[in-house]
Amino acid sequence: MGRAKGAPSAKGRSRSAKVSEVLDRLEARYGKPLYKCRFEPMDELVSCILSQHTSDATSFPAFHRLKAAYPEWQMLVDAGAEKVADIVRTAGLANQKARSIVSVLNEIKRRNGEYSIENLRKMPMVEARAWLQSLPGVGPKTASIVLCFSFGMPAIPVDTHIYRVSKRLGFVSGTTDANKAHDTLLETVDESDAYRYHVLLIQHGRQVCKAQRPLCVACELLELCPFGQKVVKS
Repeated sequence: MGRAKGAPSAKGRSRSAKVSEVLDRLEARYGKPLYKCRFEPMDELVSCILSQHTSDATSFPAFHRLKAAYPEWQMLVDAGAEKVADIVRTAGLANQKARSIVSVLNEIKRRNGEYSIENLRKMPMVEARAWLQSLPGVGPKTASIVLCFSFGMPAIPVDTHIYRVSKRLGFVSGTTDANKAHDTLLETVDESDAYRYHVLLIQHGRQVCKAQRPLCVACELLELCPFGQKVVKS
């Protein structure tokens, strides 16, 4: 008999069980992640654009300087990209990011009649993500961060740590790039575990499953990890 429509395959159920086991083990090490909203949605969106290709330690101060200089979005738009770039220069790619920010604000105002993206709150997550990605300079990672941290939606932003750890565990194939991994993980991770997955895998990627010299022997996920098994046996 064929599988009922919409029911997970045996492979899907097995992978979901493995995700749960991974998260339980990581939670035992790092503690249970507690959800908190970082910024209101528009602030999060602009902050994320500034954070592209740089660290939070660099982008957050630039964002706060930008907000101090232009506390209202219309003031920022009126100032123009050149002046915005001067303020956020330390975040890197300042000219490109300033143009993106101004263009995004103009497009949001055109669509919604105001500088607000509260319309996303009533959308299904995937639809809301597509809406954000249709804005200039907004990719799946930026869109997913906004939905995760400002709207509490079950999006999984895929940064370098999550991408690396997910590939090593076998949740993302080696031929899947970081952008496509956003969709792959939505099919693999239960909605209720999306935030846990994001936070715990980042922590593990920073502390244990490092890009260079991963600490596989000391990893609580070793028996679940094809990559780790190869490292230990080599």
